[in-house]
Amino acid sequence: MGAKPEEVVITHSLTTNLHLLMVSFYRPEGKRTKIICEAKAFPSDAYALESQIKFHGLKTETDLIEIEPREGEHLINEEDVLNKIAEVGEELAMIMIGGVNYYTGQLFDMKKITEAGHAVGATVGFDLAHAAGNINLKLNDWGVDFAAWCGYKYLNSSPGGVSGMFVHERHANSPRLPRFAGWWGYDKETRFQMEPGFKPMYGAEGWQLSNAPILGMAAHLASLDLFDEAGMDRIGEKRDSMTAFLEFVIEDISEKNKDRCTLEIITPKDLKKRGAQLSIVAHGQGRALFDELTRQGVIADWREPNVIRIAPAPLYNSYEDCYRFGQCLQNAIQ
Repeated sequence: MGAKPEEVVITHSLTTNLHLLMVSFYRPEGKRTKIICEAKAFPSDAYALESQIKFHGLKTETDLIEIEPREGEHLINEEDVLNKIAEVGEELAMIMIGGVNYYTGQLFDMKKITEAGHAVGATVGFDLAHAAGNINLKLNDWGVDFAAWCGYKYLNSSPGGVSGMFVHERHANSPRLPRFAGWWGYDKETRFQMEPGFKPMYGAEGWQLSNAPILGMAAHLASLDLFDEAGMDRIGEKRDSMTAFLEFVIEDISEKNKDRCTLEIITPKDLKKRGAQLSIVAHGQGRALFDELTRQGVIADWREPNVIRIAPAPLYNSYEDCYRFGQCLQNAIQ
């Protein structure tokens, strides 16, 4: 995560953690009430943001600002994000964006967005569900206020696996931050004295509520041990070269079959703007192509209305897998 140990804790589940963090970091007051997020955020993020706004007696129609791609484009222009932050200015309470967009695979410049948000006095957080274990992160250096991620995508810790939280060290022991409290976040030196009055642990651990889910954390630890052994730098190098090879394979298949089906990769071509995910629009085929890939044994992902998501995971996928995917894709189009 590019964080200090005291800035990270593994606990609860992703949307639960986002809510717990927003209790502390979304504090609308006076005219500073608005939230900026990306359009077509993952639905759970959208629901969480909507409910937080309504919880404070505000209206999503006026207080939730979604940045959309420009007309005719698939990706969000980061210049539009930065300009909107500056425009909303003193009315902006919080920015909460998916670090890597689940639909397009677009990686946002979290450092620039954080700096822009702080410049107008807003807090800045990220949902890193599609970034954790995929992107080389530097949350402490970037100055991000908070972040959350799940363990069941690139971190391979099973569906519904435990989630992680990041809270920047400058908030590690801030009494002015309200939070929802539970006994597992209480100072562990005196936790079992069962005294009244909540005394939070230092750092991100102070946002815990309940006992740790031991079985889920055991699975998560087994995965993290592999990441630790491989190292995110090496994982990132293989990710970029393997995804570039897969991109070449897909474009070659598209050219060979252009009379029947055109494959448009909507994920950024710039390696600095993406991770392992490639999102494909199959013009002329759509869902039927995805269903045929599934029948051939390809584990991909369909996202409405028309995107097939594929992601070669560097720890266990190979260049041969990418080549074989191309063969399956060619067969499916035929």
